[in-house]
Amino acid sequence: MLKTPTVLVVTGLIAAAALVHGAVTQRWAIFESDPAVTNRLHALELRFEDWHPTKVPTEMPTNEHSTATSRRYQSASTGRSAVISLISGIPGSVSTHTPDVCYPGSGYRTCAAARRETMELPGGKTATFYVADFEKKRETSLDRARVRWAWTTDGTWIAPDSPRWQFAKQLTAVPVLYKVYIVTPLPDGPDERPEDDPTTRAFVTAAWVQYAAAFGR
Repeated sequence: MLKTPTVLVVTGLIAAAALVHGAVTQRWAIFESDPAVTNRLHALELRFEDWHPTKVPTEMPTNEHSTATSRRYQSASTGRSAVISLISGIPGSVSTHTPDVCYPGSGYRTCAAARRETMELPGGKTATFYVADFEKKRETSLDRARVRWAWTTDGTWIAPDSPRWQFAKQLTAVPVLYKVYIVTPLPDGPDERPEDDPTTRAFVTAAWVQYAAAFGR
């Protein structure tokens, strides 16, 4: 039989864990800092050359109190394409399930491990994000993709070392966290980390800029 002090300690630990989990999942109160921003971001259709968007079912994993929207963009003249997915929700949900974990879990091989990259944007701003390359053999083809992802709360794109802990510190100040995935195809070939061509680079730049601008800043 457990002694009284032990019971009190165990009970205290359980209560503390429940409080932390409740705060992370916002079980006790659901905040929405600005619904208009969230709606605007999910409705955003990127403008880039002759690339046209089509809304597609998202394959991004979502947790409690989070929403995901995906669009495929394709050039009318060249047929080139890319997919952008936006996830919004509470920090405890949106900070997890990153592509470096999800893609291998879906049968992809990691060709180039996740690395942090910073891109210069117009107006002297920057976007810092993770990027990794994956491939998956199918019956008649080889699917190779480069995935970029980053988070923001205000339109500035960042890629923390430990997103879960970084955003957990801001639970009350940052009720809604946003994460964007930009997926672009990679050519077949022996080079497992090929350089981006100018069009891909320009598309990625436009994506970071236009999603940031949707915050109204």
